Amino acid sequence: MDILLIGTEQGMQLRPASVEGMLWLQTHFENDHWDALAAGDVVLPKSDADEMSVDAKKSGLNLSRLAGLCIPSHF
Repeated sequence: MDILLIGTEQGMQLRPASVEGMLWLQTHFENDHWDALAAGDVVLPKSDADEMSVDAKKSGLNLSRLAGLCIPSHF
């Protein structure tokens, strides 16, 4: 697995799961966002995440989508 896409109330959270996944994300986001990417703090609208997923898969990356595991506002 190279990139995880985790559903949230705001969209899809990106989590790099391999060095290749992080390097690919760095080529698609400005370096101002790299720390947030590495920490898994980036959330994209679902449509943008879908578009990014197609591009990443064409590049040979493995992606996994997960439904929201926990919604903190409900606790």
